Amino acid sequence: MRAAPTILHLDMDAFFAAAEQAAKPSLRGKPVVVGGLGPRGVVATASYEARRFGVHSAMPMGQARRLAPNAAYLVPRFAFYRSISEQVMELLGGLSPLVEPLSLDEAFVDLEAGGVAEDSAGARAAGERLRVDILATTGLTGSVGLAGSKMIAKIASEEAKPDGLVLIEPGTERELLGPRSVRILPGVGPATGEHLRRAGMTTVADLAEAGEDELVRLLGRAHGASLYLMAQGYDGRPVVAERDAKSVSVEDTFDVDLHDRVRIRAEVERLAERCVGRLRASGHSGRTIVLKVRRFDFSTLTRSETLRGPTDDPGVVREAAGRLLEAVDTTGGVRLLGVGVSGLADYTQEDLFAQATRAEAEAAGDAAEAVAGAAGDAPVPAAVAAAEPEAEQPAERRWTPGHDVRHAVYGAGWVQGSGVGRVTVRFEEPGSKPGRVRTFSMDDPDLVPGEALPLVGRR
Repeated sequence: MRAAPTILHLDMDAFFAAAEQAAKPSLRGKPVVVGGLGPRGVVATASYEARRFGVHSAMPMGQARRLAPNAAYLVPRFAFYRSISEQVMELLGGLSPLVEPLSLDEAFVDLEAGGVAEDSAGARAAGERLRVDILATTGLTGSVGLAGSKMIAKIASEEAKPDGLVLIEPGTERELLGPRSVRILPGVGPATGEHLRRAGMTTVADLAEAGEDELVRLLGRAHGASLYLMAQGYDGRPVVAERDAKSVSVEDTFDVDLHDRVRIRAEVERLAERCVGRLRASGHSGRTIVLKVRRFDFSTLTRSETLRGPTDDPGVVREAAGRLLEAVDTTGGVRLLGVGVSGLADYTQEDLFAQATRAEAEAAGDAAEAVAGAAGDAPVPAAVAAAEPEAEQPAERRWTPGHDVRHAVYGAGWVQGSGVGRVTVRFEEPGSKPGRVRTFSMDDPDLVPGEALPLVGRR
């Protein structure tokens, strides 16, 4: 714990949805929901206008549509969001060499290590300057929390939302936390929260009063002891500049269960290609190939195969994923497929041919599986660092709502919707007035996929 609030937590406001509103003038001030658009999709981010209707992240998309039927529903554009994130992270890097990204839109910064703040006044000035710079660079807003620890800084940024700054002076942590719900503490989810509630503990003050021994008895040594420290406002975790990558993965959820074995194999190969693309983009290779299959009854299976050495060869990953698929019964139908690579390294195995030959010969012996029924999934390891997990979205959509297009006559625009051989496009750019809508045949040769335009600098 520090004597000055020199740990900063930045959280961009409704990042995906805000980026879409900035890119699409006709959506500004209107409810926007970003996520998987199929019947099994989930909400990734909702704009503040959509949140007024009760829409929130991780909500099933069907429920969101019932709550906000007139909202704009768009699929994520991760390459676009990543480009904005890189601008934000560059600004954070100008404040300190110790920047710990948590996701595309969230990071901790050690201001003291950067020499930009030694006390409350300096920290507040740095935070306010950062907010101004982010707006000028990206056209988007972010909320800033400042405190003497990571836990309290994150709580402060949540209180600052949207587009604000909250500084919590060291020494006031217990007073701040006492009346709050136990769910405000890291690691206290619904299950732990309910367990504590049954024991008569609903506020952070209740945890502090219960004492370490009681919490250890209820939750175990590690969790109980750490929760007791947090309940007193103590969090000694440092800001870590580099987080080791553990895995990279991609997955798709399908609108209709897949039954055709040839189609399933083709989808697995397609996912393997995408996964390798993300693996290479992160500068890694990996030894363990993981296949995830969620079946018609929601049971989820994972199969893994460890190769002799790390690879980033698409053929090796594709073949390994195909072998793993052979061990999975897909007779009843498949609703989700995923391919991941773990055991990451910064180099590749030189003898890829020998590696592939050995892997094929020893597939049965080397395969390790984990089976989860409908009551509990065994997920593909999450992607880390700059490669954020991809939102589940239906496969094979040519004209996807929200994606960029360009017309030979009308210029840049974005897809509002498509179907029955037609695609509707609104032609507008960041900084322009709301544009006009036109409809074309899906195979119109003058209409092609486009590139995302920068949010700033096109006035």
